[in-house]
Parts: sequence; structure tokens; C-alpha cells
Amino acid sequence: MSETKTKQQGAVQTTGHAWDGDIQEFNNPLPRWWLWSFYATVVFSVLYWVIYPAWPVGKGYTTGWFNDITYTVNGEERSRHWNTRSLLIKDMQEGKEALLTQEYMQKVEAADYQQILADPDMMTFVRSVTKGLFGDNCAACHGAGGAGVIGLFPNLADDDWLWGGSVEDIQNTIALGRNGYMPAFARTLNEEQLDDVSLYVLSLSGHEVPADKLMRGKQLFTGEAGGCYYCHTAQGTGLKSQGAANLTDNIWTIADVPSQAELAGKAAVVKEVIRNGVNRVMPAWENRLDENQIKLLTVYVHELGGGQ
Repeated sequence: MSETKTKQQGAVQTTGHAWDGDIQEFNNPLPRWWLWSFYATVVFSVLYWVIYPAWPVGKGYTTGWFNDITYTVNGEERSRHWNTRSLLIKDMQEGKEALLTQEYMQKVEAADYQQILADPDMMTFVRSVTKGLFGDNCAACHGAGGAGVIGLFPNLADDDWLWGGSVEDIQNTIALGRNGYMPAFARTLNEEQLDDVSLYVLSLSGHEVPADKLMRGKQLFTGEAGGCYYCHTAQGTGLKSQGAANLTDNIWTIADVPSQAELAGKAAVVKEVIRNGVNRVMPAWENRLDENQIKLLTVYVHELGGGQ
């Protein structure tokens, strides 16, 4: 009898529920470490709700026990209760990295372009900071690397500058914008004349074209009938003052000549540009960016294309 009683005392208790006659639910107690961990999380959550902004109250919410955070917005000081957004703003203004950035920004602002270009530390800073500035304001058209899109947006990385590649020229381009315009010749020249001029334009960059078409095209290009030389010069080297392309360097910003394998295809894409003309506008940024931001972008774009 005593042996049976001992076995019963050592048996695992059940909840009294049974399924299929022999499947029972044990009533094992939870481990103490698990219970204390659970109690600790409850205490932690209550403390977190009190210390940090958390509970909605009317139209607001509890602001927690931390001190208010003060930061600057457009030159004015603002104080708000502690929250991660205010903490981020303050850190971006007064953190170690922010202060170092401000120090270099002041150096860049005080230096002229030649001093910036000659200083490796300032150039490293310009590249790191202005990459984001370029991405936010310029990359939508010119691409993240400045390669542009043929026919739409100029390539800034090929050292071919329609409006000049000096830092002064680039600054004027960014600040004041540009209006790239070439009249359409659809009503001025007939189809044969358009063919001849297109082939002559290709010959300027080293393409071999039939001699008879070359002569007729040259007469149109350098004569009053076509008048192309007014902007592109008689040699086809272009005029910076007009933003007229250099037709002798085999760099194409509008006619997608490189994608064409045969001469006929190359002539066709050039012909379309001459027929329809060009009207491309780059907006002015002087009212959107401050002087120092334009300065940073000027140096950055100058370096993208190797500068002049």
C-alpha cells in the first residue's frame, strides 16, 4: 500500500481533460526563470510607456520624462519634447559629424574655385557631400553618374561642353539655366537637301560619304540656303555662346549615331534632328539652391567631365 501511495504522489498532475479516453492534458508548472522573465517584460513595458512618448491623450499624447530638445529651423530656435525626430534634427545640427561638415562648408564657402580644386581634403569633402545634392536635384535628368540620355539630357561626364566647361561657365549654367535651340529645317530644305546636309555633318566627324553628296551638303551647310555655319561655324566646331555642338568630335548629344551600325541609319537619325530642330530647356537653380550649394555642384560637375 505504501509503495502505491508513493507512486501516486510522484505522478504528474493533469487538468482532468481527456480525449479519446487516454489522451490527457498535463498540468506542469512553468519554469521559474520563464515566469520571472515575463514579469520583467511587464515591468519594462510599463516603465517604457511612462519614460518615452507613448499614450494618446485627447488630441495629443504623453511626452515622457526626458528634457525638451532645442534645435534651429530657418535661424529660429524651437523646443519640443523628446522624440527621435527632434533628436535626429539636433544631431544633424550639433553632432560631431555635423560640426565637422559645417567646418568644411565654411572652408569651401571662403575659398575660390582654384583653391578648392587644388586642395585634396576639400575635394574629398565636395565629392562626398555633393553626391547627395546632385542626386536630389540633377540625377533625375542627367543620371546618377551624369551620363545623361541621348536626345534628351546632355552627358556631363564626357568632357564635351556645349556652354563651356570652366568653373565660371558651369556656375552660370547651373545658376541661370540654359535654352538649347536649333530651328527646324523641315520647311526650309527638301528631302534631298536634308539627306545631303546629314551626310556632310557625318563627314565632319570622320565618316566616309559619297563625294557628290558631300559637296552639295557642304554648300548648304556653309551657304545661305542652310546657314548652319552661323552657329556651328564653317568648320563645324560649334559656338559656346550659342550652345551649338561641335560636329567634329564624334560626340553626339541628340542624334543617337553610336547606336546605328550602317551609314544610312546614322544619316537618318541626324536628318531627324535637322528636320525637327532642337528645343531643350534647363531650368535656372539660383532661386532653388543657395550660393554655396551651386558652388558645390559647380565643382562636382566640373570634375565629372574632367573640367576645362
